[in-house]
Amino acid sequence: MIEERNGVRNWASILDEGTRLQAEKLARSPAVSGPVALMPDAHVGIGATVGSVIVTENAIIPAAVGVDIGCGMIACRTDLAANDLPDTLQPLISVFARDIPGGMGKGHSQPKTSGVDWMADNRHDLTDNLAKRAQTQLGTLGSGNHFLEVCLDEQDQVWVVVHSGSRGVGNQLAQRHIKLAREQEQALEDRDLAYFLNDTPAFEAYVSDMLWAQGYALQNREIMMDTALQALFNFVGQGSEVQRINCHHNFAQQEEHDGRMVWVTRKGAIQTRQGDYGVIPGSMGDRSFIVSGLGNPLSYHSCAHGAGRLMSRTQAKKSLTVASLEEAMAGKAWTGNGTALLDEHPKAYKPIETVMADQADLVEIQATLHQIANYKGA
Repeated sequence: MIEERNGVRNWASILDEGTRLQAEKLARSPAVSGPVALMPDAHVGIGATVGSVIVTENAIIPAAVGVDIGCGMIACRTDLAANDLPDTLQPLISVFARDIPGGMGKGHSQPKTSGVDWMADNRHDLTDNLAKRAQTQLGTLGSGNHFLEVCLDEQDQVWVVVHSGSRGVGNQLAQRHIKLAREQEQALEDRDLAYFLNDTPAFEAYVSDMLWAQGYALQNREIMMDTALQALFNFVGQGSEVQRINCHHNFAQQEEHDGRMVWVTRKGAIQTRQGDYGVIPGSMGDRSFIVSGLGNPLSYHSCAHGAGRLMSRTQAKKSLTVASLEEAMAGKAWTGNGTALLDEHPKAYKPIETVMADQADLVEIQATLHQIANYKGA
């Protein structure tokens, strides 16, 4: 059952006081035009709470969209079954690492043809250096909690799942606009909640860059999925694609709610109108879910984007052990760098089963995926 107070509608049964107070501060922003919807995976973010859905009518908050504009998920169901796979997928991790660069700042040594074509068809006002970087990073994973997984559903059908966003170009565009927003003279409790007003040059410039970066992120995932499927099918010796789902969870777009055209910013949330398909990953080593939306208007047709952090990355590195991470990943093919990936330990995240139970009124589970291979850019 949701709780509504101080301008926040809360779906999270696991919620620390700092996250609650940050969401209430966000709800008090003069830019916000309705209750903030707090998803079950909510945790403290920069300015706006991660796992929040924010409605603005005449403004947009760049830091609420965040620095990884268009970050999201793509999942593909294949016609392969578990018995089509070899005994181990560990050699496939090296193939993924070769074909899909992972890690902070990493890109292809030469841009992929599909990336060159997309950049040519979607020209944008970028510096030469940023345009070159954007082109070479199309089809790359990044670092942090971004990943590529091979999974099995309840019927032992094989899925491929990828989590990534707009890479360095989205980050640089976002940082530029967040800095400009902070420099404005606005009476705010938090400078990270600085906003641009509609019909101003700053607003138009931000929206242009944001929408372009969202398109870039979507295409980045498409290219990675194409590459991952080719690698998997070559490794197995057969296979084809059956279904594909590609959805953002860090983005803003115009929508109609309660008879008003508003900007809806989903900072760590996916759109779940009636029948919309979405992908909700658990923590590393845990389950992920394919869902369909129930179109709940109280959440602005939204749901959680994942498990949500219980610990900061620093806390995780201090309190968790490499041995326990290796134990959690036992029996799975994975990157294997426990020291570098300690901040992605499953215990650093909320239990995904609790998150899914909290949002039973927002989505219906269509498939439960159990990972058998996990590639991360360490």
